[in-house]
Amino acid sequence: MENNQNLTNIALLIDADNVTPTAIDPVLTVMAELGQVNIRRAYGNFAKQGLAKWDTITNRFGIRPQQQFDVSKGKNATDMAMTIDAIDLLYQGKVDGFGIMSSDSDFTPLVTRLRQDGIVVYGFGSARTPQSFKSVCTRFIDIDQLMKTAANEANTAAEGSAETVAADTELMDLIGAAYKEAKRDDEGWARVQQVGQIAGNRSSFDVRNYGFNSLSAMFRSLGNFRVERRDDGQLWVKRLR
Repeated sequence: MENNQNLTNIALLIDADNVTPTAIDPVLTVMAELGQVNIRRAYGNFAKQGLAKWDTITNRFGIRPQQQFDVSKGKNATDMAMTIDAIDLLYQGKVDGFGIMSSDSDFTPLVTRLRQDGIVVYGFGSARTPQSFKSVCTRFIDIDQLMKTAANEANTAAEGSAETVAADTELMDLIGAAYKEAKRDDEGWARVQQVGQIAGNRSSFDVRNYGFNSLSAMFRSLGNFRVERRDDGQLWVKRLR
């Protein structure tokens, strides 16, 4: 992505009850945009058979398992433990950004609180994640689409060209509005980074939810935009129609 935040100490907190361990590798790749992911914790009752796959994942990626036994039927100790740890890290003042990996809307108040202190929060969950959680994140990324994009990236690079795709109406409305709000020169060119920032401010927009690995790749795939790199290294975009 073109808008690296250059932060230094990132915490990734994982609700192991609600996400798949197979997404960890691409999630960590995304989090590396922000900085070093020095704090990696997964929360859940790992005594359950359904969480058995986390055993090898935690060792492979240096994730610290946080065991949470089911203290009462119908009560989720995992959510509470994650929330307490996140607030502790916030008040210690040593964390610049968070990744919250969950599809549970119960984390909406937590993310809202972190954002109020100016903390960048990336959310990772399934497409079924409630909109309330998606909307409060700096960015929310669909982990299923993220894994598909990561798997297809090598094939796209090998082909050496990007196809023109038909984008959905929601994406075109968002990008079109962001392009109109961006500062443009006399010929209608706007900086790609600024258009992306405006889109991100309007929602938890991330191009990986639409199968792209960068803003420039998305614009090049849309038939009604043209992208060029200028002498200063900046990428610019212009709407053709």
